Amino acid sequence: MTLGLSRLRLSPQVFWQLTLPELAAMAGGSDRSAAISRRDVEALMARFPD
Repeated sequence: MTLGLSRLRLSPQVFWQLTLPELAAMAGGSDRSAAISRRDVEALMARFPD
């Protein structure tokens, strides 16, 4: 949130409408090796089912 609202100076409305790939591109990061794996996502979903 600090990146989007403070450093990039996006309005809250614009910030919350961004997709994660859009935000990553705006932050200058496009390194796919840092992406979370499907297994990690499934583990998080099991741990936090809400």
